[in-house]
Amino acid sequence: MIPETLKTDLQARIAAAVTPREAAVDVLKSLQAHYGWLTDEAVIEAACLLGLSPLQVDELATFYEMLYRRPVGKRVIHVCDSISCWAMGGETMLAHLARRLDMQPGETTTDGCFTLLPCCCLGNCGEGPTMMVGDTLYGRLTPESIDAIIDQERKNALHQTGTAGNQNAQRRNTP
Repeated sequence: MIPETLKTDLQARIAAAVTPREAAVDVLKSLQAHYGWLTDEAVIEAACLLGLSPLQVDELATFYEMLYRRPVGKRVIHVCDSISCWAMGGETMLAHLARRLDMQPGETTTDGCFTLLPCCCLGNCGEGPTMMVGDTLYGRLTPESIDAIIDQERKNALHQTGTAGNQNAQRRNTP
């Protein structure tokens, strides 16, 4: 159940929109930030707030790459696989990340720290190859810069307390 303060904030955002559907992605992103991912409960809560069916909300949630209907790590790494980044070595950087994190794209590290996801475009074509960790965009990647970023992000994730990512890690361990 979402806190009353978040519910009130979301209701205000919905009321300010031309139509409730216009506010749907914003509502979903806020619920995702609260839960760590879009749980079935979050989809139902969003549907109630927006006056839509849970199916309509789920259709939106599964359409957008940055909305997660399954648990993700504390840090989600999106690696751009657009033609611009691919031409600049993006595929090599994705392979380096997969080796470094000992996982395949689409998976989460065993410690719950990182989820690695390719995405169609991060809008940073002139700085390719590009990846985004959380909300931070990194361009002109090299294996060395990736290693430094991963080390720093892991350190930040370990020092993070009381966040959706930590709730997410706890949720993953429950049946």
